Amino acid sequence: MGRIGKMYHSNLKLFIMFSIVIVVVLTVIHYVLMFFFCSDTGVISVQSATCGRTSSQICSIGRPPSETSYTQCSIDVTAVFKRCNGLRECELNTQGLAPKDPCFGTYKYYTTNYICIPAETSVTCHGGYSYLKCENGKIQINTANYGRTDKIICSEGRPSEQLQNTNCYSPNALAPVSKSCNGLESCEVFATHTVFTDPCFGIYKYLAISYFCSSIVCEHETSALNCDDGTVIRIHSANYGRTDSSTCCTGRPASQLKKHKHKPDRTRKNSCSILASNSVFSDPCVGTFKYLYISYSCVSKCKCDCTEQ
Repeated sequence: MGRIGKMYHSNLKLFIMFSIVIVVVLTVIHYVLMFFFCSDTGVISVQSATCGRTSSQICSIGRPPSETSYTQCSIDVTAVFKRCNGLRECELNTQGLAPKDPCFGTYKYYTTNYICIPAETSVTCHGGYSYLKCENGKIQINTANYGRTDKIICSEGRPSEQLQNTNCYSPNALAPVSKSCNGLESCEVFATHTVFTDPCFGIYKYLAISYFCSSIVCEHETSALNCDDGTVIRIHSANYGRTDSSTCCTGRPASQLKKHKHKPDRTRKNSCSILASNSVFSDPCVGTFKYLYISYSCVSKCKCDCTEQ
């Protein structure tokens, strides 16, 4: 990868932007590892990941101008999305991570922008059943992978050769999990290669799922969102329309189950009621029977200490 390989013995500054608009600068010495993490109530959602150079100042110490002056160099690194989304923490070795060298002869760095979103997680070893449940709301699958992304999870009693490949991803895991669970209050999924295919033969795998508990109401019904005192509603995502053919489908002809979507505005209140109606959101798909999907969490109100002057 050109001069990216030289980064292995140099300092690397990673600019990581969180949803609360705090920029954190990390310096990794002697080896190049990117490490992202979220709290116990959140999972990683990568917003952007690039490799290249867009500034002549970042990662420039000890480098000649010929290696830092070209700043029109950037390439998307989709592997970061694939390997980190839906996890509480993620560690990546940057060697070989970018698909190609975007600017040969220029000294490059990686920039990743991610946020932490509240979500439930489930990890089930091969041969077991993953049980998902929402106390309030309906299940909406965020990410799913049947494979292996580290050497610790589901490793007890397993020989080391079954744990070595930590770049093991099932290409079709999201679809069957979503089909089995979306829109339900609870569901179970069998963690086996007969459901997901075998992405890495000989490796002991597990099923990792992250999901939201969301509010889903059919057209003409009312969605009621409620939070306890001292907290307010934070909307993560919302859609009025149709993104699958199985939700709110009972008694409806196939012609009314075509996909379309419309995103309503966000809010910050303690409670609210929203009518799933064309009169509220307009009609994004005439002739299609729609539903209102809302993913939200209850967050603490801002507490401020004020002093009169």
